[in-house]
Amino acid sequence: MQDHSLTEKILNQLLDRFNQPSFIEKDPISIPHRFSKKQDIEISGFFAAIFAWGNRTTIINKCNELLSLMDNSPFQFIQQHQEKDLVKFLSFKHRTFQTTDLLHFIRFLQYHYNQHHSLESAFAAGMHTYDESIEHALNHFQDYFFSLEESPDRTKKHIPSPRQQSSCKRLNMYLRWMVRQDPSGIDFGIWKNIQPSQLVCPLDLHVMRVAKELKLIESEKSDWKTAITLTAQLKTFDPADPVKYDIALFGWGVSGSPY
Repeated sequence: MQDHSLTEKILNQLLDRFNQPSFIEKDPISIPHRFSKKQDIEISGFFAAIFAWGNRTTIINKCNELLSLMDNSPFQFIQQHQEKDLVKFLSFKHRTFQTTDLLHFIRFLQYHYNQHHSLESAFAAGMHTYDESIEHALNHFQDYFFSLEESPDRTKKHIPSPRQQSSCKRLNMYLRWMVRQDPSGIDFGIWKNIQPSQLVCPLDLHVMRVAKELKLIESEKSDWKTAITLTAQLKTFDPADPVKYDIALFGWGVSGSPY
């Protein structure tokens, strides 16, 4: 096992290097940074996180394409669109994210925002302040997201849950964006009912590879158990904000070098 203090030193050096405003431009988090209204940040960030697999440039381009279809006012569109306004979405797709999935996402968001001011409650309603992690929040969110009549089964692969042993990488990343107060301004910190200490590290392939190199995890499986194990290790360095190290691990993984 690598020396604990040495690992902490490496992680903090990586954090200093990568946790900079310059990180935003080439990352999907640049999408919600286009907006200032809370609900626009939530909606655009939600789609950006859900689309976040594969090439980052492609992800950003597809997000911009979707937002253009929403007239670059996602909250207004979600609230006010009519059935006829959905026709223009019928040819939209991103990898395995198809029209059926998109239409359900839009329907769910309209349903939720008709009753709630923020998307935060869709997650926070499923957990308690004393929960160690967001596991219950993610399980609740999946149930809630598919509680509407005629929710499509095929869309469930885009909203996984810990009960399925999924690592929930993209949802964990989204919650990091919304919950963490970040001094460099990368994450937004606009949600207050979930604590940074309850977040779980997104288990991106880059993150997983570097975490194994640093001896923070041993498992080859990208699942919920491994995500919890990694987060527990990161809590030994910062119990209040362990997921800040996601940026450090990811930065090293993408750049190919810790230096």
